[in-house]
Amino acid sequence: MIKPIFYTDLGHADFGWLNARHHFSFGQYYDPDRMGFGKLRVINDDIIQAGTGFDTHPHSNMEIITYVREGAITHKDSRGNEGKTKAGDVQVMSAGTGIQHSEHNRESEATSLYQIWIEPNRQNVEPRWGAHQFPNQEPVESKLSLLVSGDGTAPLSIYADAKIYAGRLVKGQVIEQRIDHNGYLLVSNGEVIVGGHSLSKGDAAEITDQKGVQINAVVDSEVLLIDVSE
Repeated sequence: MIKPIFYTDLGHADFGWLNARHHFSFGQYYDPDRMGFGKLRVINDDIIQAGTGFDTHPHSNMEIITYVREGAITHKDSRGNEGKTKAGDVQVMSAGTGIQHSEHNRESEATSLYQIWIEPNRQNVEPRWGAHQFPNQEPVESKLSLLVSGDGTAPLSIYADAKIYAGRLVKGQVIEQRIDHNGYLLVSNGEVIVGGHSLSKGDAAEITDQKGVQINAVVDSEVLLIDVSE
């Protein structure tokens, strides 16, 4: 089954420095029908203004993935990790027993990113942080590229029963993407057709009870798929 989730229906918070759309209940936004998707607990579609960001704050026992769409974000944490993640690249943080971190946009332009939280399959692990550069990708051929996984098969690892894929498609391209558990598809740019539903930039789709999905690019597009356990 495929259920479309439209950008205009997402939770919304605008603090001036941060303009956020929430796929699930978060902060001041609460919807009892939107508490998560299996082990997937948070997807925030954030726009962070230049020279601003999230000051130091704590996390524990959560896998936090940041996919940067435009601009860059600079990370710093209490474990001594520090790094900049640019557009098209990904950073992951296993909060485990506890970690404090900050995320700031130190660029001269706004930064757009997805912030993704997934419940871990191991509690109280040693906190860790990592990032990986994914060069501007050519359009995928037959399937999306694997970025993050919980089984050690991707460039970035998390403690979760999940995989995160992404890729660019050219106008008219159709791909068949395998799904091991259930899928949450995000349209980062462009327009695609999934299960007969037209989805544009910012839209999403919940994909359940099927082992794959066909993605048809109406125009040049970029998508991200989170394959996550229940």
